[in-house]
Amino acid sequence: MSSHAMGQAPENFFVRRPSVAIVISIVLVIFGVVSLSKLPISMYPEVVPPEIQVSASYTGADAVSVESSVTAPLEQKINGVENSIYLRSVNANDGSSSIRVSFEVGSDLDLANVLVQNRVSEGQAGLPEEVKRLGVTVKKSLSFPLMLVALNSPRGTFDGNFLSNYAAININDELSRINGIGQVNLFGGSDYAMRIWVNPGQLSTLGVTVTDIVRAIQAQNVIAPGGKVGAEPAPAGTEYTYPLRLQGRLASPEQFQQVVIKARGDGSLVRVKDVARVELGAQNYNAIARINGKPSALIAIYQTPGSNALEVAAKVRSTMAKLKESFPDDVDYSISLDTTKAVTAGVDEIVHTLFEAVILVLIVVFIFLQNWRATLIPILTVPVALVATFAAFPLLGFGINTLSLLGLVLAIGIVVDDAIVVVEAVIHHIEHGLSPREATNKAMQEVAGPVMAIALILSAVFVPVVFMGGISGRFYEQFAVTIAVSVLFSALSALTLSPALCAMLLKPHSASTGILGRAFGGFNRSFDALQSRYLSVAGFFARKILRTAVVFVAILAGVVFFGRALPQGFIPEEDQGYVLANLQLPDASSLQQTDRAAKQVEEIIQNTSGVESVSTVTGFSLLSSAYGTNTAFFFVSLKPWEARPELPEHAQGIIRRINAELAAKLPTAAAMAFGPP
Repeated sequence: MSSHAMGQAPENFFVRRPSVAIVISIVLVIFGVVSLSKLPISMYPEVVPPEIQVSASYTGADAVSVESSVTAPLEQKINGVENSIYLRSVNANDGSSSIRVSFEVGSDLDLANVLVQNRVSEGQAGLPEEVKRLGVTVKKSLSFPLMLVALNSPRGTFDGNFLSNYAAININDELSRINGIGQVNLFGGSDYAMRIWVNPGQLSTLGVTVTDIVRAIQAQNVIAPGGKVGAEPAPAGTEYTYPLRLQGRLASPEQFQQVVIKARGDGSLVRVKDVARVELGAQNYNAIARINGKPSALIAIYQTPGSNALEVAAKVRSTMAKLKESFPDDVDYSISLDTTKAVTAGVDEIVHTLFEAVILVLIVVFIFLQNWRATLIPILTVPVALVATFAAFPLLGFGINTLSLLGLVLAIGIVVDDAIVVVEAVIHHIEHGLSPREATNKAMQEVAGPVMAIALILSAVFVPVVFMGGISGRFYEQFAVTIAVSVLFSALSALTLSPALCAMLLKPHSASTGILGRAFGGFNRSFDALQSRYLSVAGFFARKILRTAVVFVAILAGVVFFGRALPQGFIPEEDQGYVLANLQLPDASSLQQTDRAAKQVEEIIQNTSGVESVSTVTGFSLLSSAYGTNTAFFFVSLKPWEARPELPEHAQGIIRRINAELAAKLPTAAAMAFGPP
């Protein structure tokens, strides 16, 4: 067949039109770069079943009463909502009820929120009036905070109540407006409230009940419309109209003290000050927050699913820096917990590994091909396949995480093979006297089919992971599909860009001289000797099938034996730069007693090598997501990884040392440190 005839063959179109191949590659790279800039970044894919939280409050009720009168009626309506897998509820003695409805992984949270809201609306008719007045909230629930911002007073000018109230008024709303933040919670504080401490003896003497006080305050603490003076219809000649502004809601303890509860038969009035003490305090005292032992307001920031964790964290930092400019004197903040540090470190490590793998692969290619022109072709084609893979991520619902990037690292060794197959085939024909263009045409006729077959076979190996169910399938889906997609783009590049570059760049190669020639000569002799030994060993086993069978059975037995001996787990425990701790005292323990034990735990954790800071919330446990006087929770930030390189300073080593101290010094309490979920 003549070169002209070969040039007209469809598979050689890109040899005749190299500009088309180059344009295709440029477009793929552009799509990949644009997608890369907009993809969400996280440590792992979304594998946790999404949750919708239903919250209600029954003031004054105990946990049993809340369960029977609030939680049970709502659960009966919510149970069986579309795509839900299970629901769980927590009832606390402070009158709070929390129902968490878990949905299938990958469910639309917005739709799930609407479905649960509809069910809750059906069940609200049977709830107590007090619960309906306070309201039942339905919102997306996120399992763990992305960041913790600690508001503190370095010189001790302000207490925790002031800091919490300041955060609720001036900070929470600003953070909630950041795109990518789904929820902002305040640990260890509440809004200011007017506290009315009644005297039971005076109530009995004056014949007044608590209900009388509540009704009197509700009736007199109102905003009354004052009307207008001079409003139409008005007498003729009226020149001005004045709106009247009457006294609004009561604002000071003195005003509340003057509220009239009842009039006695002798004409005297019973006021609030006669039966109670009034003071400005917190709305509730169910939790205490500290940072490194000092009073604080802890602001927990939760990320919306699918958002970019690093981008959200950067916006939080910039927003807090801007808000700090208007802070009162002696009020400061710190980021006491930042889970994105592990994401940044993990992604950076994978990116470094990615570049290292590319460099190593190209060095190996140059050593074996011993032709810089031939090596240049994989250098140009491999990045095209890798970057183009990101263009498919938005279509597949993927993000950038350690698994998808690890898939790219492993794909480097696969995608480079396609370019090498084409280059070696072209070099072979050039060495037999054909011109680069003719050699490329002939080589593509020979290798185009095998390249496509290899790509389809490799994809068929990884694609079935997509059909795995459950969390495991979701977890490894991105890893496998990333490799499969990169292999397909590699085949596309091998059939388009590689032949175009071969025809343009390759020339008849002359043997290298000088130092490089001697190095290649030594390598070739060593490689030939190694290849000869390998072939002799392979021949030894090939001549006797029984020998091969014995070796195969021995290897298989070793795999089974050692595989069973190895510890099992979902994924290995990693050092994410922070650990958690939980404290639980016997039931009915007071908040003061729990706080004394929490201070002991704080001291133990702070004195542990490798710990940078500890944030404490007494009266709350993240394990149950409920407030209780006998629980406390600790967020422990560790020093940067480079500051604790020794193995005992690893997160697991720190956890073991903390637990040993807790077991020795707090034998009467259940205290335990553990790694993040």
